[in-house]
Amino acid sequence: MDIKFIDLFSGIGGFRLGFERAANALGFSPICVYTAEIKKPALDTYSANFELVSPNDITLAAIGDIPEFDVLLAGFPCQAFSSAGKRGGFLDTRGTLFFEIERILRDKMPAGFILENVEGLVRHDTLNSSSPIGNTLQTILSSLQDLGYRVTWKVLDSSEFGLAQARKRIFIVGNRKNGINLDDFASSAANLGSILETGHPSLKSKTIDLLLSHYSIGDLPGMSLKDKRGGKNNIHSWDIGLKGEVSHEQKDLLNQILKARRNKKWGVSKGISWMDGMPLSLEEIRTFFHSPNLQELLIDLEKKGYLVFEHPKDLIDVMVDGVIKKVRKPRADIPKGFNIVAGKLSFEVSKFLDPEGVAPTLVATDVEKMMVANHDGLRSLTEREMLRLFGFPEGFQLVTKNFRESCDLMGNSIAVNVVAAVSERMLTETFS
Repeated sequence: MDIKFIDLFSGIGGFRLGFERAANALGFSPICVYTAEIKKPALDTYSANFELVSPNDITLAAIGDIPEFDVLLAGFPCQAFSSAGKRGGFLDTRGTLFFEIERILRDKMPAGFILENVEGLVRHDTLNSSSPIGNTLQTILSSLQDLGYRVTWKVLDSSEFGLAQARKRIFIVGNRKNGINLDDFASSAANLGSILETGHPSLKSKTIDLLLSHYSIGDLPGMSLKDKRGGKNNIHSWDIGLKGEVSHEQKDLLNQILKARRNKKWGVSKGISWMDGMPLSLEEIRTFFHSPNLQELLIDLEKKGYLVFEHPKDLIDVMVDGVIKKVRKPRADIPKGFNIVAGKLSFEVSKFLDPEGVAPTLVATDVEKMMVANHDGLRSLTEREMLRLFGFPEGFQLVTKNFRESCDLMGNSIAVNVVAAVSERMLTETFS
């Protein structure tokens, strides 16, 4: 039986690959009749690995331009709902692209669909803290149900589908029969070490040299480099003297500021409702750190770049495109204080992966900063290793201008193994 499908927001083709894998295993003949993607790097890779039906912009497509089909696949843009983005939801242009999916489903009425998005979609725009889902997901589900589909959804983790990456994504599926069961998938596991290559050169940089002068290669797996609270598995820039050597007393001072600045009492005392790392004045720091040279210590740390002297920020109502949004803005009417400078994305290294465990979720913003231990140092994940973490076959090729572009494509990709498992359920329960 031929199963015609369309592949919307296709990226490099992970959704198509997983669907075709499941269809072929069940004896169906999958035929892609329409592709929609606008990013040239993704299209270059897609066309190198598949027959590229057409590089369409779905927002400009007339319904008559889309051939008849049986199944709609769409990993619609997730930045609008992602914790890595600004979480604008339906106020974000990328968020409204869901309504392009709704438009096509309404006019074409296919037998079924599979949609995918970030876990953050589940509780996005939650109106009540006790609600299991937010207003955004409820709007999506209601829209699909109003079209006559039986809709189910579930958050699935790729690490439970034989992949060495912890990647939680919501899958929303529907058909016109009895719905599709997304529970009780067979679980399988893999560790990072099973997909790592050998023979690649180690990276050389100031940061890596400093790390290896303070820690052995064997100490680093499972650790992170970020100037945030992170427990015993966290390395701060001052621990390795990244911005300049500091004394033991200054390290203690920085660690105490890092902990104290999140205490809500500082916001209360300043009349600020929003709280996420408050700049602290000299007098406030004196209440928990006692040193006769405190001011000199702070000034030196500011000079080296570990601290910044700034006004506290508050959530201010700002009119944006006719909608009032709360935006973080400095309060110049409140005296300045000392605050920690760098976050987790500020350094060329963010996390050291453990070969005995699984990789964290690969995201476009920092996948190239994830390091693995090498024979004589550290290195980034290779393109082939990233592809393996998503379940792409060995023959799949990335066609990109540089490594940064490859990381961007992979960070926005989809776990093929999970798609295949969901597609098998969808095909079985829709076309049997």
